[in-house]
Amino acid sequence: MATVLFWEKPGYGTNARQIRALESAGHQVIAKNLMTELWTAPTLLPFFGGSPIPSWFNPVAPRVTSGAIDPAAINAMDAIALMLEDRLLIRRPLIDAISRKCAGFDREPVLSLLGASPSRKLQGCTRTAALPSCKSE
Repeated sequence: MATVLFWEKPGYGTNARQIRALESAGHQVIAKNLMTELWTAPTLLPFFGGSPIPSWFNPVAPRVTSGAIDPAAINAMDAIALMLEDRLLIRRPLIDAISRKCAGFDREPVLSLLGASPSRKLQGCTRTAALPSCKSE
């Protein structure tokens, strides 16, 4: 099985479920703190590959939901600069496994690591109505 480097926002329940899913599939997960990692443009950019720039962003980041940042109107270098100054903008988790990197839990290499599409929701907010909204995540 694979060793998975997994950058998360500590305490975020969805990331915890994602880690458990990877471990249940037999992988060793090394969780890292996305918020305190010493990112640079060259270390962050490879996680986004050839994906569209708007998909690089956490869609529930406060600056995105408020309209202060429009991911569809930003070029790659400006997107990276914004993410380096505000880690909440980065789509989570960041994954490095089997010589591949990605942002988010719904793309390769995650799908190959899990063997198929997960049966339960492992991407996005899953809080019930009784709990605070995920918008600040």
